Amino acid sequence: MDLTFVVTNAIIVACIYGLIAVAVSITWSSLGLINLAYGFIFTFAGYGAWMVAEYLTENPFLVAASGIVAGALGGVIVCLTVFIPLHDKPNFTTRGMIATLAISLIGSQAFLIYFGPRPKALPEFFGYWRIEFLGTTLTSDKIGIVFCSILMLLVVVFWMRGSRRGLEIRAMMMNPQAASIVGIGIRSTGIYVMAVTGAMAGLAAILLSQTYYLSPFGGVVPLIKGVSIALLGGLGSVQGAVIAAILLGLVEALTNKFLGGQYVLMTQFLVIIAVLIVRPRGISGLLDKAREQ
Repeated sequence: MDLTFVVTNAIIVACIYGLIAVAVSITWSSLGLINLAYGFIFTFAGYGAWMVAEYLTENPFLVAASGIVAGALGGVIVCLTVFIPLHDKPNFTTRGMIATLAISLIGSQAFLIYFGPRPKALPEFFGYWRIEFLGTTLTSDKIGIVFCSILMLLVVVFWMRGSRRGLEIRAMMMNPQAASIVGIGIRSTGIYVMAVTGAMAGLAAILLSQTYYLSPFGGVVPLIKGVSIALLGGLGSVQGAVIAAILLGLVEALTNKFLGGQYVLMTQFLVIIAVLIVRPRGISGLLDKAREQ
């Protein structure tokens, strides 16, 4: 078995889907919202970048930036249509989950009607160079995916630690009730949370477009994998989401090598079920008790 090849593919998968998983965890821990609209945000960002590449410029930096901005915009749209109207209503968690799922389903149909079923391709962002590493060929897109994912996570972490809005989000993640008591605005914070996490989903869409084509239902699998990783890591735990992303990335790489791509979701969910049987709260075991009440 080529261990380097398997580990490399595991890291790449973890970087892409880990972005969505971290976004799911941040949204849950800060807003109490299980956002199933990340499939819509993912596809919205991809088509936003495609329209810029098709009608304005194919400059890779501008196209990538437009995808991230479109993802942030998609997050704000979800916040304005779901979180703000429902956050103070009874059974918000259930209502919010159903409403965001509806947005994903309606959005997919809208993309199908407007853009048609034919897949779209984005330009190459990272060029066509390659290097040899421990006997394995690493292409430019693989290196670029890992670098951009890690950079995005670092930017989000430092922003949350060093800015006023970031500190407000961290306060909401630690204790949402106490944060609201001391005057932190839930609605305004919600907009920032959804914009930041939407940008992360937008970057994931841009990175995945270097391997797959854009399609109206292209956000379904990333949504399933992102939520699955978040559940496996423990909802609300960013560290758990990172660990779970690496674990499921390794499972996907091994499954692709020995069984075939058609068995990936099956083996991943078997691992998730096995872990949750042993640790119902996920790998981190840090599900916020305040969200369970």
